Amino acid sequence: MLSGYRLMWIMVMFDLPVIERAERKAATEFRNALLDMGFEMSQFSVYMRFCNSQGQVDTYCSQVERCLPSGGRVNILQFTDKQYERIITFYGKIKRASKKSPDQYCLF
Repeated sequence: MLSGYRLMWIMVMFDLPVIERAERKAATEFRNALLDMGFEMSQFSVYMRFCNSQGQVDTYCSQVERCLPSGGRVNILQFTDKQYERIITFYGKIKRASKKSPDQYCLF
């Protein structure tokens, strides 16, 4: 049985330099690599991906590490689906309902 305590999310948060043209290019390549891995943009410089196991989390963390640009700061946060259910979101001062967990889980 799938448990919200075993299902995981990965959040990649980054602050990359974008002053020089080469830095902007590296930042764009990093964002595109995250999208290619199936991450979705939650906010600018914050990308998230659902995973069905800790092993999958570890695999994606390794893939993110291989794509890191030479400058800037990147943080990877891992948390369970149950923890994600408790997210509180505001648009302006308006509180929005929490996001629904995915209906279907990828098991391969």
